[in-house]
Amino acid sequence: MSGSWKITAFAGRKIVEAALVAHEDAVDWDPAIGLSGCEAGPDDPDSWKLEAWLERKPNKADRAAIAALFSGKAPSLAVEQLPDADWVSESQRGIEPIRAGRFHVHTPEHEPCHEDGVVNFTIPASLAFGTGQHETTSSCLTMLDTMKRHGVVVRNCADIGTGTGLLAFAALALWPRARAIASDIDAVCAGVIEDNAATNDVALGGRPGELLMTIADGMDHPLIELREPFDLVIANILAGPLIELAPDFADALAPGGHLLLAGLLTTQEPQVRAACFRSGLRLATRITHGEWSILWLRRRAAR
Repeated sequence: MSGSWKITAFAGRKIVEAALVAHEDAVDWDPAIGLSGCEAGPDDPDSWKLEAWLERKPNKADRAAIAALFSGKAPSLAVEQLPDADWVSESQRGIEPIRAGRFHVHTPEHEPCHEDGVVNFTIPASLAFGTGQHETTSSCLTMLDTMKRHGVVVRNCADIGTGTGLLAFAALALWPRARAIASDIDAVCAGVIEDNAATNDVALGGRPGELLMTIADGMDHPLIELREPFDLVIANILAGPLIELAPDFADALAPGGHLLLAGLLTTQEPQVRAACFRSGLRLATRITHGEWSILWLRRRAAR
């Protein structure tokens, strides 16, 4: 049977958010399955739903892939056909705009903010992580805004694990003459970023003020190595890779350079900070959002 289909799982907010993070780390995820998470209703903000959208009837493997995103026992999965629905548009319903620092992020269904000084980004519901809805992404936007307000100057930056490209776009909005490179391990992100860049008037290329996109595992790519050293490296991924990549981040930074890390739980922060400390990085400041920590670290300036 053809048409659009939806799979829905109801669970607590933290459980759904953890499943969305697990989806980010699922390198073999089928790009034909779109995923979103939101509140199940306005009266209970802790009750959430995970929705998967397909343009084919879900099979056993599809259901198993969605169930595997949940640690422990997965909630029940409800499958329904949406014969005349566009699953991308449907997945954007209920995704409200977010405000983080000077940034306003919204789906195409919502209007931009017209306040003075506000930077608008239109980011559709996507197969890639980083629409701005997750606490880690919105808090990274806030931290980037804080860096700018504290006088940080960026001429060369990298966004590792970029997803939709949103954080790289934000960095270029704050430092419009910077050279920027964004990378992700998931090949689907290349097309997502191209589309989002066109929507948001972000120039793609290798010159100052432009964004260069590549598919890479961590920092291991000739284009990334060629761009080093960076004034700013952004990595909104997961605690394990952040610990593993800490020495690479430090080596890629210019003396006095800045590192923005997210994707780690507050309970994982000591291990991440210890790995960074061993690599010569020192904490500038931190913020928390719910159970997540966002860290701004610096490499010691050369003497």
